[in-house]
Amino acid sequence: MEVEIKLRLPDGATHEKVASLLGPRHEVTYLQENVFFDGVAQELSSKRTVLRLRFYNGDERCVATVKGKAVIIDGISRGTEVEEDIDVAIGRACISDPSQLVDIDCKLIQAVVSDYSCRQFVCLGGFRNVRNVYSWEALKLELDETQYAFGTTYEIECETTEPERFREQLGSLLDSNRIPYSYSTMSKFGIFRSGKVPPFGGLTTA
Repeated sequence: MEVEIKLRLPDGATHEKVASLLGPRHEVTYLQENVFFDGVAQELSSKRTVLRLRFYNGDERCVATVKGKAVIIDGISRGTEVEEDIDVAIGRACISDPSQLVDIDCKLIQAVVSDYSCRQFVCLGGFRNVRNVYSWEALKLELDETQYAFGTTYEIECETTEPERFREQLGSLLDSNRIPYSYSTMSKFGIFRSGKVPPFGGLTTA
């Protein structure tokens, strides 16, 4: 089970303000390309499951991820997540020809084929994300700029086993620096599938 805090930022200027605030704690920046797949008969999406290939910094690394039944309530996301690295060239080939996923040398994807009786895949497309990672309160804060074909969103994510506690602490940090935010209500994949950037609103500070 993956548990994350997800706080949305209203715009690029606010994103830059957070980046400046956290600057001394910066650890690494990842350029991520996220590509999603489903079965031709929606075998995965009908069960609220997502299969994603994520490429890091071009062709530096490729990770296959299966996410299941994620729910976001008050800026806290809970859902299953399993990952496995795969060869980058194979990952790229699967985008061009999704039928190759059925025979890929990846235990995770083979489990999807078996568990969901998925014998043929389709590529749904995807989006790019710039992720800056910072150390904060012994955790890793991820500051995202997500670039869809229809717009850009900005978000702070943080994986933790104490989401309520750290959500309040992170909120206090933003409040004290007069940085507006709201609790995220949709996953990045949900926004991608909706085809539009949802309006900013909810809990904010001025």
